[in-house]
Amino acid sequence: MYVLDEPSVGLHAADVYKLIDVLQRLVDQDNTVLIIEHHPDIIKVADWVIDLGPEGGDAGGQLVAEGTPEDICQVKESYTGEFLKTHLS
Repeated sequence: MYVLDEPSVGLHAADVYKLIDVLQRLVDQDNTVLIIEHHPDIIKVADWVIDLGPEGGDAGGQLVAEGTPEDICQVKESYTGEFLKTHLS
C-alpha cells in the first residue's frame, strides 16, 4: 500500500501527468494507492473518491460523498463534485 499526501503540490502541469502515469502503473501491478489530493486531474482518474467536508478545519471532517468521480459530481452538497464537473466534460 502506498499512501501519498498531496503529491502534486509544486509540480508543473506536465509533471502531474507523469505522476498519474506512475500511480497507474502501481495500481496495474495490484498495489493499493491512497492519495490525499486536491488536484482535479488526479481526482478525475481515481477509482474511488472520499469527499470530506463540507469545509475545512472545525467545519469539516464529515463524509460529504463517496464513489466514482462521476458519482461525486451528482452530489450537490459536494464542492469537489461541482469543481470536478468542468474537468470531466
